[in-house]
Amino acid sequence: MTQLPGLLDTEAIRKDFPLLDRQIHDGKKVVYLDNAATSQKPRQVLDALNAYYERHNANVHRGVHVLAEEATALYEGARDKVATFINAPSRDEVIFTKNASESLNLVANMLGWADEPYRVDRETEIVITEMEHHSNIVPWQLLAQRTGAKLKWFGITDDGRLDLSNIDEIITEQTKIVSFTLVSNIMGTINPVETIVRRAQEVGALVCIDASQAAPHMVLDVQALQADFVAFTGHKMCGPTGIGVLWGRQELLEDLPPFLGGGEMIETVSMHSSTYAPAPHKFEAGTPPIAQAVGLGAAVDYLTAIGMDKIAAHEHAITEYAVKRLLEVPDLRIVGPSTAEDRGATISFTLGDIHPHDVGQVLDEQGIAVRVGHHCARPVCLRYGIPATTRASFYLYSTPAEVDALVEGLEHVRNFFG
Repeated sequence: MTQLPGLLDTEAIRKDFPLLDRQIHDGKKVVYLDNAATSQKPRQVLDALNAYYERHNANVHRGVHVLAEEATALYEGARDKVATFINAPSRDEVIFTKNASESLNLVANMLGWADEPYRVDRETEIVITEMEHHSNIVPWQLLAQRTGAKLKWFGITDDGRLDLSNIDEIITEQTKIVSFTLVSNIMGTINPVETIVRRAQEVGALVCIDASQAAPHMVLDVQALQADFVAFTGHKMCGPTGIGVLWGRQELLEDLPPFLGGGEMIETVSMHSSTYAPAPHKFEAGTPPIAQAVGLGAAVDYLTAIGMDKIAAHEHAITEYAVKRLLEVPDLRIVGPSTAEDRGATISFTLGDIHPHDVGQVLDEQGIAVRVGHHCARPVCLRYGIPATTRASFYLYSTPAEVDALVEGLEHVRNFFG
C-alpha cells in the first residue's frame, strides 16, 4: 500500500461512511471520486437527521410547545456551529438558504433592489471571472440585464490561473460588486483572494466569494478573507442536500432589502405595508430547511473534530500523488494547474480523443465514480477548446489506492478504445 506523509487515518474515517462499503457491477467496491459534486455523509449526520425527525420534528420559532422549542434550539444551534466554523463575528450574520446558488442569487437581488450606495444600475459595473460555476455567472448576467449594469470578467491563463494582469482596468471606480470563486470547481485552482479584495477595496466595491469548493476542504475564516459576502453549500461538506449558507457583514445585512417575502421575515404586517425582522430572519422567509440545518450542524461537528487543517493536509498529499500518477497516463492532459501547488483536490482532464462521457462510462463499469461534462463551468471548456472533461475530486476519506484504481481504470479505457 502506498504511504504518503500527512494522510488521515482513512481506514477509521471510512467506517463512518456507509456508502463507501457499497458494491456495484458484480461485486466491485465503489471508488467514489465525485466529491466536488457532492460528498458522502457520515453516520453522525444521518443519525442527527433521523433523531430530529423521530423525536423533535416541529416548525421553528412560533410554537410554545416543547417540540417547537426543541426544534428551534436545534435549528438555531446549527447557526451557532456554522458561525464558529467560519469565524463569523456574529451568529446573526449567518443566513440559511437551500444551496450556494440561492445564496448568490440572494446577493444579486439584494443589490438590484438596494438604495444608494449599494444599488447596481446602468452607471455601474459587475466583475466576475471566466472560471466561475454557472451559479456565479447567471445571477450576475440577470442583474446586468435587468439594471443595465456592465458585466466584466477576468480571463484565464493557459495554466488555469486567473489573468490579473489588467486588474486595474477590470476593477474600476464604477465597479459595485466583484464576485469570484475561492476554489474552481472544474480546475481546482485556488485564487489569490488578497490581491482581488485589495483592489476592490481601493475602489469601494463590495466583494462576494463563492466558497462552495473551499468550505469542505480548508479552514474558512470569513474575517481573514475580508469579503463582504461568502456563500457555500452543505451537501459538499458531509451535510445533507437542501441547505446552504450566506454569510454577510452585519451592517450590510441591516441596510440591504430582503429578496423573499413571507412568514418569519416580518416584524409587523398591515394591508398597507410591512416592516422586517432583523437579520438573519429578514432573509429567511417561510419555513426554513430545519432538518437540513440540523444535519449541517452535525457535519460541522464531524469536520471540526477531525480538524480542517488536517483535512487540508490530507487532500494536498492525495492531490500531489494524483497529479503525479495521472501525468504518467499517455495522452492525458490536465485542464488547469498541473502541479499540486495552490490547487484544491479537484482534477479535470482529457484523454486523447476519447470523449469524456465514454471515459466516465467505462470507469463506472469498474466501480469508479467520476464526473463528466462541463461541470457547470462551460466558459472554461470554451476557453480551452474542449467539449467537456473528466473530473476526479477527492475528500477526507480518499486514499492513494483509489488514485491507483483510477489510473488503472484509465489504462483500461485506453485499451478499450484502442
